[in-house]
Amino acid sequence: MNAGIFLELLAREASSVEFEGPILAARAAGADAATLAELEEAKLTALKVRAQLSRRARREAELAALFDTASDLAGLRDLDAVLEAIVRRARQLLGTDVAYMTLIDSERGDTRMRVTDGSVSAKFRNVRLAMGTGLGGLVAQTATPYATADYFADERFDHRAHIDEAVHDEGLVAILGVPLKLGARVIGVLFASNRSVRPFTQDEVVLLGSLAAHAAVAIDNARLLQETRNALEELSEASRQAKAHGEAVERAALAHDRMAGLVLRGGGVRDVAAVVTEVLGGSLVVLDETGQAITGDLGALDPGEDAHGSGRPGRSGKGPARGGRAAGTTAEAIAEAARSSRALGRTVRKGNLLVASMDVGGEPLCTLVLRHEGPVADTDQRILERAALVTALLLLSRRTAAEAEGRVRGELLDDLISRPGLDGLAQRARRVGVDLNADHVVIVVRHGGGRERAAFWASSQATLKGGLAALRGDEVVLLLPGDRPGPLAKRVASELSASLGRPATAGAAGPVRDAEPIAAAHREAQRCADALLALGRTGDGASAAELGFVGLLVGDGHDIEAFLASTLGPVLAYDARRGTALERTLTAYYAAGGSLSRTAEALHIHVNTVTQRLDRIGRLLGAGWQDPDRALEIQLALRLHRLSH
Repeated sequence: MNAGIFLELLAREASSVEFEGPILAARAAGADAATLAELEEAKLTALKVRAQLSRRARREAELAALFDTASDLAGLRDLDAVLEAIVRRARQLLGTDVAYMTLIDSERGDTRMRVTDGSVSAKFRNVRLAMGTGLGGLVAQTATPYATADYFADERFDHRAHIDEAVHDEGLVAILGVPLKLGARVIGVLFASNRSVRPFTQDEVVLLGSLAAHAAVAIDNARLLQETRNALEELSEASRQAKAHGEAVERAALAHDRMAGLVLRGGGVRDVAAVVTEVLGGSLVVLDETGQAITGDLGALDPGEDAHGSGRPGRSGKGPARGGRAAGTTAEAIAEAARSSRALGRTVRKGNLLVASMDVGGEPLCTLVLRHEGPVADTDQRILERAALVTALLLLSRRTAAEAEGRVRGELLDDLISRPGLDGLAQRARRVGVDLNADHVVIVVRHGGGRERAAFWASSQATLKGGLAALRGDEVVLLLPGDRPGPLAKRVASELSASLGRPATAGAAGPVRDAEPIAAAHREAQRCADALLALGRTGDGASAAELGFVGLLVGDGHDIEAFLASTLGPVLAYDARRGTALERTLTAYYAAGGSLSRTAEALHIHVNTVTQRLDRIGRLLGAGWQDPDRALEIQLALRLHRLSH
């Protein structure tokens, strides 16, 4: 038997045990010592060749695995997927129980567990290692691989309680860690671990290091790709925002140009509101300084849930008449938002309402309320603010013009009252659209405060109605077209009270024609206003005819017939139609101090007849005819009737 038998064993990749067969066969055949020594030497050489071939085969397999790993990693784009693939392949290549990876946290200056494969412990998956602590912290700090067959028995490492607890909780014993390096910079550590004692060979250290080198490149590529994606997304978002901003700026410029054009062409508040709703959508309400709607319907607005404020709307403190409490609370919420808008100088959101308010010298001038669902861009809010400014300018211009015209009308009315004989009064009146040859009513209003606001209101009313208004001391005087002074005085008192937020009392006289009687009517209207205040009827309006017998005292005309007709007319008419004596019975009744029996004696009739006549008088004069104030008027009317007939 010669040494060639070992070549045959190598050729068929026999196991190492089979290489003992030729030597045993030679001994059995009685070979000499030289032959056995030659065979032994050939066997050893063959085993060395076999081991070398095995190492090369294993190395080829590892290189193939690394090549496959590199190919797999190159195909991955998501960073998390790359990390998971690296750890999974590390566990497969080294055949360990667990593989995991920590990455360096540059903000905290330590390493944190990033991904694991084969781990069962939540504490282990969340562990952090300070630089230099434990095996992983030492690898990260020194950029050098470290391996231990028994971690807890290895004194080379800085054992920290929380690290050892996490490792023990996972049940790990043998640990191999290699650095993940990009150039000279360590970005993390790749580990392969066993739950039993296991020495790691140099080849395994090199293999895991090679995988870590590929992994570091793959991680950096994935990171760069992710950053590129993020940059592209940010660029796309920036482009979208720039486009949207450009469109918004263009829309704002267009709205501004259109509103400016409206002002130049003499447009009004409604035209500005139409531009706003066309550009921004939604529905718009424009409020004046008192909180009353100039355009739109305030009652249709709803600021949404939890958006009602606690302030009071406008200066009058009154919300819209319709809509009940919901409309009131809406007006209060809008008033609160308007105050905030004026204080901040910008649009304020209240539920689904956008509120922009403007003031002049601390006094509110106008408020724009836009109902708009969904988000609104800043540029759109600027459009609303610009619209509020344009509206304020229009109102201010209107107010200035009204004040100028009001001064002209006021000077004219003042001359009609104080210098009625002045030449040219009728011509001056015609120039401002007032025909003194038509019926007019003179109204004097006592308001007790808000002098400038009352004057502005009166001037506006005079302009709208084609009359005149003047501020004389603390009273407002109006000359308005009409022939019913009483109802007109009531309307003026009611509307001015609402505008001022406090009672306004109006006395009226007329109707008058021409310039001459206006002064006398003014004095009578003053007396009516004073009489209302004296009677405790503050906030009311009336002429002398509505003041009963008091009107006889304050009226210049002393219209007795009108007083008799309003006080005693039904009784006198009944007597005239039926030939009865109700007027005489009533006179006797008052003369007898209200005694039925004495009245019957004075008239020579039965008491029952007196009772029947008084019942008839009560039905004619109405309930309350025997009240003291009413009784006084009736007695005065009876006396005047006897004097005049």
